Order: sequence, then C-alpha cells, then structure tokens
Amino acid sequence: MLIISSAIAAAIPMLVYLTIIWRFDRYDREPFALLLKNYLWGALGAIILALIGSGVLSILFSFLIQSKEILQRTETIIIAPVIEEITKGIFLFITVKNIKFDNMTDGIVYGGAIGLGFGMTENFLYFIAYGNTLSEWLSIVLIRTLFSAVMHCVSTAAFGAFLGYAKFKDSYAKTSLTLVGLFTAMLIHFAWNLSVSFESTALPGFIFMIFTLVIFIAAYSVSVLSERKIITEELTDETASGLIPPEHINILNSPLRNKTGWIDESIRKLYISAATTLAFRKVQLQNSKGMSKIYYEKDVEYFRNFISNLLSSRKETAKDYTRNPGETKPGEKL
Repeated sequence: MLIISSAIAAAIPMLVYLTIIWRFDRYDREPFALLLKNYLWGALGAIILALIGSGVLSILFSFLIQSKEILQRTETIIIAPVIEEITKGIFLFITVKNIKFDNMTDGIVYGGAIGLGFGMTENFLYFIAYGNTLSEWLSIVLIRTLFSAVMHCVSTAAFGAFLGYAKFKDSYAKTSLTLVGLFTAMLIHFAWNLSVSFESTALPGFIFMIFTLVIFIAAYSVSVLSERKIITEELTDETASGLIPPEHINILNSPLRNKTGWIDESIRKLYISAATTLAFRKVQLQNSKGMSKIYYEKDVEYFRNFISNLLSSRKETAKDYTRNPGETKPGEKL
C-alpha cells in the first residue's frame, strides 16, 4: 500500500506540472512525444547516471572525509547539485538539435520536463524510504511536491533557457552561455540543498525557493510574450505580398485564433500551425549559417507555398501537409 500510494503521490503532481508548463507555451507548443522523451530521461536515465556518479564521488570523498555526518552533508550540498544537474542536462544537448527547439521558451519547457521527471522518481524513492508514519509521509509528500521537485524543474529549465538563447549564437557565445546556464542550475540546486540541510536556514531556503519560482514564472511569461511578438512582426511582413490577410495578424497572435468563425473551420488548425511555423522559421533563417541556412530557406518557401495553396483552395486536409519523397520534413533534425 505504501508503494502504490507513494507512486501515485509522486507521479500525479509532476504530470500536472508538466501539463501546465506545456500548455502555457500557447503560440508554438512543443510536440508532446518529444516532451515525454525529456520527461522520461529525467525519470530514468538521469536518475541512473546520477546514482552512479554520486556513488563514485562519494567513495572518493570518503578517503578525504572521515566524519560520516560531514560526508553526508557534502554529498547533499556539493555532490548532488553538480552530478544531478549534469545528468539531467545531458539530454538537452540532444533535444537542442531538434528543429522544434529554437528559443528560450522551448528550453524552459524541455528542461522543466526533465526536472519534473527527475523529481518524480526522486520523490517516490524518498516517500517509500522515509514515510515511516502517516504524518511523516504526508509531511514529506507536501514539502517535496511543493518545493524539492519544483527546484529540479526550475534548475534544469534555467539551463534549458540558456541553451535555447544560445542556439543561434556564435561558438564563443554558445559555449559561454552553456557554461553559465549549467552553473546557474547548479547554484539553484546548491542553495536549496544547503538551506534544508540545517534547521537554522530552512526558512530562508523556503523563501529563496518561492522567490526563484516567481522569477521562473516571470521569465517564462516574458519568453512566451516574445513569441507573440515574433508572430506579429514576421507575419506582418507577409501581408505586403498578400500571403497573410492583414486582419488575421491580431487573431493569429492571440487566443482569438482558437475561436471559430474567422476562417473556414476545415482549415483553421492547419492554417494556424503553418503560419506560426513560418514566423519562427523566418527568425531561424535570419540567425542561421551554412547548411542550416539553406534548410531554413527551403522551409520558409515551403510554408509560404503551403499557406498560399491552403487559403486559395480552403479545402486542404491534413493529408496535404506532406512533402515530396526525399525532402526533409518539418520538425526533423538538421
């Protein structure tokens, strides 16, 4: 019964958090399958690597530190933030190569997903290990659900945000921003673990976590609003050629696009998806070089043609959202 209750208490809140983060990205929502891969990496892959890495470092530190209490605090305050943020962040280096990962918002979403997956598994292990009585179990569930797991989400999301911002930068900026992002994730993790390791610093730790969460929500909101600005600016450029009707701009960049009546309902969702993707591909084109630039040029042209045909016929179906054999499909890795 303890295992079942702990599994439910660990999984459901994290899946709720994941859904909220995913749905809040309302302008260019990430493929749920890719989001789930990142979540599962955090829940399984990152946990396994973290256990191995932490175990190895703990053995090495045990030769230098004789006190079990000091060693335990070292594992919690120093080793855990370093190892866990590295193992969580590794998968982001794979995800960032996907064409759907193109800005800070995407980094926050994918990084947050990894952190929530990690938090779910870690919570489950804590719930079954330390929930000796019902009151203790409920206390652990409450604290870890509202704070510890959220810390994992925020720290890895911060790293993802830096990777998203750095994606189209030059090599020096990309390397620098990656290191700063990883250090930021470790710092958030370190500060939380340090604060809860001592009774005298517990209250400041909870205040710190709340403050960090507020910053996270604010940064995510600003990032999402920047996506709206991209849609407005890039699609406004398309009105001159007659591709996008001017009256559609303020609909495509707002919740009004989810309402019916402003365009033929049979093409509404396809039109929204294609127009939004066109806007982001144009930004990617402006920031890319070499083979990537050639790819984005073709992609921009593809979506322009698709939208033109869609609005001309108003009878396109999901079956038409394909390419000729041999062409790269939207969403594939470069």
